[in-house]
Amino acid sequence: MNLLREIPEEAPKEMKYNINQPGTVYDVATATRYLIRDAKSFNQDIIVVCIGTDRSTGDALGPLAGSKLRSINMFQHVYGTLDEPVHATNLVDKIDEIKAKSPHSFLIAVDACLGKLENVGCVSLGKGSIKPGAAVKKELPSVGDAYITGVVNVGGFMEHLVLQSTRLSLVMKMADTIAYGLSFALYAGQKNSTQ
Repeated sequence: MNLLREIPEEAPKEMKYNINQPGTVYDVATATRYLIRDAKSFNQDIIVVCIGTDRSTGDALGPLAGSKLRSINMFQHVYGTLDEPVHATNLVDKIDEIKAKSPHSFLIAVDACLGKLENVGCVSLGKGSIKPGAAVKKELPSVGDAYITGVVNVGGFMEHLVLQSTRLSLVMKMADTIAYGLSFALYAGQKNSTQ
């Protein structure tokens, strides 16, 4: 029995799911399978880069998702965990390291973001790169061939303080949703490539 929904031939540029809706983990898994389908057909290594720091509740989404993904899937191509976060001060070095080790890789960037009130608690997936640190006015390079972002709080004013005062409960739920969705998608991808 296939637990994942069928991958659509043409999916929208960006897909958005509320973590409080039933079936969101499976929706994230299906959308992720759609995003990595082309990469698998070109034999690219799938690498997940979870961006953020454990020093800020809102910005800990990436490292939490990376740690959870590594523990539930044992997926080795995960950069950015609670023990070894990928953040503003080491992002460029980590991306250079990844490109040196796997020049033909497909990067999925995972990061927290701020947004409108009605989107708080939503996870977005899409093809293309993200600009980490944009909400807090940091100049960092774009990252990823695909992205998964989670709106952890409302943006627009005093972003550093907003990230610091984000509820850990929400960030943990989002990290679980992302990690399990990625795990199902990556497991299905590994299983299909060995058959």
